[in-house]
Amino acid sequence: MRWHILGLLFLARVGLGFQFQTVASVGDDLIVAFGLDYVGIGLLIGLFMAPGLALAIPAGLWGRYVSDRIMVVIGLGALALGGLVSSLASESWGLGMGRIFAGAGFLFSTLYMTKMVADWFEGREIATAMSVLVMSWPFGIAMGQIGHAWLAQTFGWQVPFQVASGYCLIAALGVLAVYRPPHDLPQAVGGPRIKMTEEEWRLVLCAATAWGVFNAAYVTYLSFGPKVLEGLGQSAIAAAGIISIGSWIMIASGAVCGQIVDRFGGRNVVLAVCMGGAIVALLLLSVPGAGIGASILFGLIGMAPAGVIMAMAGQAMRPQVRAFGMGIFFTVYYAIMLITPPAAGALLEAAGNPQAPMWLAIILFAAVLPLGLAFQTIKDAPRASLTKEA
Repeated sequence: MRWHILGLLFLARVGLGFQFQTVASVGDDLIVAFGLDYVGIGLLIGLFMAPGLALAIPAGLWGRYVSDRIMVVIGLGALALGGLVSSLASESWGLGMGRIFAGAGFLFSTLYMTKMVADWFEGREIATAMSVLVMSWPFGIAMGQIGHAWLAQTFGWQVPFQVASGYCLIAALGVLAVYRPPHDLPQAVGGPRIKMTEEEWRLVLCAATAWGVFNAAYVTYLSFGPKVLEGLGQSAIAAAGIISIGSWIMIASGAVCGQIVDRFGGRNVVLAVCMGGAIVALLLLSVPGAGIGASILFGLIGMAPAGVIMAMAGQAMRPQVRAFGMGIFFTVYYAIMLITPPAAGALLEAAGNPQAPMWLAIILFAAVLPLGLAFQTIKDAPRASLTKEA
């Protein structure tokens, strides 16, 4: 049953990446239509993450009173609404408003989908399950990298937003009709009074920061990597297609990586190898003729540990505090994701070189391993001094 649930959540979560990718895919059209610059495009990309700063902790608390299924349905509905609002915008503020609505939906959906998988797979191939769930995000992004660019060229920049909204609405109906929680899920006895321990706080903060910098580097690659290839003579659609190769490959490599860690352990060794691969891929991207090879390396090695990193969140806390803990996790994640795209856009504007944002991504990827090591150190520390509730 749990694998059927995972399949449902994978298909639903594809809509999150599909909606997110709209702005990056039609960025040049938005620059022409609304007079934006690349900093503005970066801000629109980052606005998708802005609601998480204000809503992540409340959303985690609401989970004590509203079912996970309903929270996900609300989230997918907000994603559909946000895309529709952006497609109807006649001013840049309308685009921003739509991105904020969609970002709120992304928060609710991703927080509770992550919790659902942690509930169903705790102690049973959780790294593999999280890898499969996480790969739905690049799957949706890769769909958008190819599909949105074609839709915008053929029908106009508004249509990609509308198509993504339709997908999210169908996904909401699917979750509402099919999802059921596990029967043996421990209840949060004591209700709102139950608290996270000091150890859980430290573990969640390490896991959240690792997840945040990892994804911020990935989004920087997705958003500005095509510009590197365009600077080497590729057309916009060809560049988007090459960059998307990595997203398609990581769907398979992520599941394999999760299986390796579940069966053999060695999470930090895997992180060291994979982050090294990601950095090499970003350096290769600016070498003439190496774009396809760089994208393959990026997807095959660099992005493979996404689910392994996400699994750290599920391993950081007890089921009774998981909803609230996920709120903390995503607050940190959103803070990092909010500031990175505008910073990357500012680097591009200041340097006049599309490789400049890639250096930011390299620094972010390099930070993942130390955070993974810190997580393991805290996890292995004597527990007697860490049991105090905070």
